[in-house]
Amino acid sequence: MKHVKLGSLEVSRIGLGAMGMSFGYTGAGTDDAESIRTIHRALDLGVTFLDTAEVYGPYTNEELVGRALKGRRDRVVLATKFGMISHTGRAGLDSGPVNIRAAVEGSLTRLGTDHIDLYYQHRVDPGTPIEDTVGAMAELVAEGKVRHLGLSEAGVSTIRRAHAVHPITALQSEYSLWTRDPEGGVLAALRELGIGFVPYSPLGHGFLTGAIRSPEEFADDDWRRTSPRFTGENFHRNLAIADEVKAIADEAGATPAQVAIAWLLTKGDDIAPIPGTKRVARVEENTAADAVELTTGQIAALDALTPPAGDHHNEAQMAMIDR
Repeated sequence: MKHVKLGSLEVSRIGLGAMGMSFGYTGAGTDDAESIRTIHRALDLGVTFLDTAEVYGPYTNEELVGRALKGRRDRVVLATKFGMISHTGRAGLDSGPVNIRAAVEGSLTRLGTDHIDLYYQHRVDPGTPIEDTVGAMAELVAEGKVRHLGLSEAGVSTIRRAHAVHPITALQSEYSLWTRDPEGGVLAALRELGIGFVPYSPLGHGFLTGAIRSPEEFADDDWRRTSPRFTGENFHRNLAIADEVKAIADEAGATPAQVAIAWLLTKGDDIAPIPGTKRVARVEENTAADAVELTTGQIAALDALTPPAGDHHNEAQMAMIDR
């Protein structure tokens, strides 16, 4: 597995997102043993970058990751996130200094570690100045509880203000063949400041694999049932995108998932996508994208895919993005 630098932090250029092992998708949390085997297999394949958050579950995903990493902690760059759960009784997002203190102690305990390698603010809290949030995060770095700081789904102005307080190592935001928003200025700002980029949902929440052909495949508690791109006429229009990716994958001798990840890897040596899965077979497939070499023509064809119909999150979630 090749490695890249997120700021000064070296990671495998394909990581592993753990959210779906416990939260959010059809069948999440039904087989912890398989999820742990998946994490172990990822490490064996050279993945060194593992992502979770306190809100996944909530809490149970960090506990699962902590169990999986017992005796293996020194093999991974471990990332988690705070701010979508308030430990102070405040409603909504909470990135106040008191909440950060409570959150980090809980995460350290659940993860079974004495430090977090990359600690993200999960969403920008409009009720707390970013300078106060990053100042509190910087105290955790000084105390050795956190090694590097990150933001998630922050806008350019917020990124600049945060970075002026303490170096930000990485921004994690959605970026994929069908969610191209970061190309509108965020990536340029990150490169100007020397900040790495971590795309989540590089497979379009599974849609780009081509395996999802009907919204009826989702369980009632699967969040995609409320996502505009997965509902009604939008879903059926967006099938064209999955079919276009499949055609290029056939030409490249790879799977659609591998092509979607390989396309992201062409976008820079400061990018480390974190495809999520809870299955050994899928982590083997995804990590094999490290060896996929797309031609100039294939990259151009992927760049020119049919634009998706619908927002990539529901209205409430979109309101928390790009602040």
